[in-house]
Amino acid sequence: MASRESKDGLLAMIRNGEIMSLRQQLLLVMQLSLPAMIAQLSTIAMNYIDASMVGSLGAAQSASIGLVSTTIWLFAGLCNAFCVGFSVQVAHYIGAKRYSEARSVVRQGLTCAIVMGFFFMLLGAAISPFLPIWLGGNEEISADATSYFLIFTLCLPLLVVNFLASGMLRCSGDIRTPSILNTLMCVLDVVFNYFLIFPTREVAYFGDSFVMPGAGLGVTGAALGTAGAMTVVSLLSLFFLVVRSKDLSLRQEKGSFRPTRPVVLQAMKFSSPMALQQAMMSSAYMMTTIIVASLGTVSIAANALAIEAESVCYMPGYGISEASTTLVGQSLGAGRRFLCRQFAHISLFLAMGVMGLMGLLMYCAAPLMMGVLTCVPEVIDQGTQVLRIEAFAEPLFAAAIVCYGAFIGAGDTRASAIMNVVSMWLVRVSLAWFLVRVMNFGLIGMWVAMAAELCFRGTIFMLRLWFGNWMKATVIKN
Repeated sequence: MASRESKDGLLAMIRNGEIMSLRQQLLLVMQLSLPAMIAQLSTIAMNYIDASMVGSLGAAQSASIGLVSTTIWLFAGLCNAFCVGFSVQVAHYIGAKRYSEARSVVRQGLTCAIVMGFFFMLLGAAISPFLPIWLGGNEEISADATSYFLIFTLCLPLLVVNFLASGMLRCSGDIRTPSILNTLMCVLDVVFNYFLIFPTREVAYFGDSFVMPGAGLGVTGAALGTAGAMTVVSLLSLFFLVVRSKDLSLRQEKGSFRPTRPVVLQAMKFSSPMALQQAMMSSAYMMTTIIVASLGTVSIAANALAIEAESVCYMPGYGISEASTTLVGQSLGAGRRFLCRQFAHISLFLAMGVMGLMGLLMYCAAPLMMGVLTCVPEVIDQGTQVLRIEAFAEPLFAAAIVCYGAFIGAGDTRASAIMNVVSMWLVRVSLAWFLVRVMNFGLIGMWVAMAAELCFRGTIFMLRLWFGNWMKATVIKN
């Protein structure tokens, strides 16, 4: 009986067509969500430490990273979107118990991921000297911004491999391994940053002192620390996928790594709308960055650090969304559409409850959260104000995150992409421009626009989940 209550036992019930009670469905959602949520929360903790390290150097250093952060999201989002097309196929094949074909998708996905990673690396390196100027950065922050972005782009081949391996492991039902590796990357990032950002210095410890070595590279050190952590974890993710995975290990049989037309076309069918969405969404993020850049260095820093602080609320939602993608994908692959919808609804209400509670905590603790990240009073004041505005949008933000994860698991990426892009450009960007440039509401205007857009997006995603035909996407052919 105990084995049937385990994660693997419950996943087997999906694949074998067995009836699952509501309790078993909820238990499985929790078993898959908790490791991902813990990993996301550990990411937040480490990101706080990371951001506070850079924030201790001053507002200009925080602003230099904040200036290029939206472009980093663009490149990372495109890489992730590319990988989703292969990961979703893996979920569908495993749900149908066609493991050999799932492993074939793994091989082909790895080949395509490496090629795509090098393409994005060369593109990013080429634009890095000009990017801060395009985004409206001043001379005070442009050099550090260029250095940070260039180092990030040089690691893109590894990042793509990590996205692909982690996504495939999650879609196979193994959420714990990617979660542990994600936590490890955060820990390594902080450790590397500690020695690379700051110079050699004397540290007091229980009345004594000792010399702590350091490279003193500032923002460049922060980028190198992230790159080092990413390298270690990407190689480990690849090892667990190729060697250790129960269902996807390539040691179980020999096969070709040469991409085939059916697999690549199916991947592009799922990934292309997401890639276009990422391009349009990130363009909108860059537009909002340009709008914020006109407000000055303090506002850029406050905006960047407030986004970092807000992640404590929405990262648990992304953890639940990962579980939703896995369960919806495997249920649909097994031909169990009613169960697929049940898992989507359970994930939705769980995420809204968790993020609603986190929003309440953020409203109360906003000054403390900003104070951890920076010691500049002006930045703390602005960040506190905007975080309290954003707190009211968290439940509907959760709805958007989890519904999107469910739609990805079903392969329904086109409609989701359109909804995200329309919401971002027609609501957030246009309203932000009006409130900041026309009404002169400053950074508060930007975050009012952001909160309004997230509420709108969450509403339309819930309506599609409840009334839309989002399970009509073609999955695998029997």
